[in-house]
Amino acid sequence: MTHPLEFDVDYPDRDLNRLTSALRIFTVIPIAIVLGSIGGSTTITTGAHTTTIAAGGSGLLVLPPLLMILFRQKYPRWWYDFNLELLRFENRVGVYFALMDDRYPSTDERQAVRLDVPYPDATRLNRWLPLVKWLLAIPHYIVLFFLYIGAFFALIGAWFAVLFTGRYPRGIFDYLVGVGRWTNRVTAYAFIMVTDEYPPFQLRP
Repeated sequence: MTHPLEFDVDYPDRDLNRLTSALRIFTVIPIAIVLGSIGGSTTITTGAHTTTIAAGGSGLLVLPPLLMILFRQKYPRWWYDFNLELLRFENRVGVYFALMDDRYPSTDERQAVRLDVPYPDATRLNRWLPLVKWLLAIPHYIVLFFLYIGAFFALIGAWFAVLFTGRYPRGIFDYLVGVGRWTNRVTAYAFIMVTDEYPPFQLRP
């Protein structure tokens, strides 16, 4: 059975811009500031993914959906739309930072990142589960910690490969996409609570 969240990144089967790749840590700063101005709270950055988490009105909406599911069994559509679009934007910035796309991240266009999760029917969600989802996801935090370490070294290898060959190693690319997919599934389950399906322990779709 496939997980309801779908995440993928188009592989750049072409020569990437070596100059902007070499200077990516600097070129990403302006869009990172824009993202930070939206999030304004806790930001977790990996080689393939950037996640901003907040409990209130900035960053991903976490506490408001939790309370609405708990007391009203509702998930306002615009809260879902906001969280989904912010996740997409964060992922575009993360993919750009990880050199997986040399197009500057758009604030609204999909570009190479495909991220979708169905709008939840809140009446079918367990109203008590949001209280403990963050706790149930602890095994994922542990695994992701080690995956992020791997992503860090993979990104360094990819930087040298792009710098000298102009091409992104497919194995490293697939690994970073997998880490991003895993992270997004955990975020969808434990933080924005759009699904009760427990994230699988896998990198693949």
